[in-house]
Amino acid sequence: MKVVLLGTGSADGWPNPFCRCESCADAVRHGEIRGQTAALVDDVLMLDIGPDAPGAAVRQGHSLAGVRHVLITHAHSDHLGPQALLTRSWVAGLDALEVYGPADALEMCRPWVGPGDPVRFIPVSAGDRICVGEYEVRVLPARHSVFREGDAVLYDVAGPDGTRMLWATDTGVWPAGWYAAVDGAGFDAVFLEETFGDRGELSAGHLGLAGFAEVLGELRSVGAVDESSDIVAVHLGHHNP
Repeated sequence: MKVVLLGTGSADGWPNPFCRCESCADAVRHGEIRGQTAALVDDVLMLDIGPDAPGAAVRQGHSLAGVRHVLITHAHSDHLGPQALLTRSWVAGLDALEVYGPADALEMCRPWVGPGDPVRFIPVSAGDRICVGEYEVRVLPARHSVFREGDAVLYDVAGPDGTRMLWATDTGVWPAGWYAAVDGAGFDAVFLEETFGDRGELSAGHLGLAGFAEVLGELRSVGAVDESSDIVAVHLGHHNP
């Protein structure tokens, strides 16, 4: 799989455009502007599609015309910009699009799709195993919520070439029993959220530096990651030092 990160920032990005803290000022000085976290896989599958993501793809030289599948983690606005479905509908001749995600997230998409648009919505829940084109996907629970417990998920994606990745944003520290779902997974890449830096106490629904290290240690202990795995911190916020 070829994974292109379209952004690695949290909901407000980093820097926060309204903030004058030293972390945000440092990011501005160095030109490190992190848009909202999303990824493009093999030019055919998107992981989350926040409002920043389509423009970020174009700025990085990638077309979204070949995207056939979108996996949405939850209905927070930085992960779900349904207006992209409307702008897509203005282009003739595109193949059908499949949009997967928790039911609440899909309901937010429906008003942006016309009756003749070739878009299919497929609701998923934690524990599901689904075929998404050529990809085998396991839907995992997130310690995160929008309206109620269980309405945010994570994705374990295996590609047609045998590579396997974990898309884990947004979530807090997982309970011990969670790791049984990825026992022996041997992920080639893990994209793990790390929103709050040294202020991890701000929310149980996100990770800080300590929580990031704890989750990574547990993944290692069950063989989900090893020395060959690529570990990427995503969904970064300006509380990072």
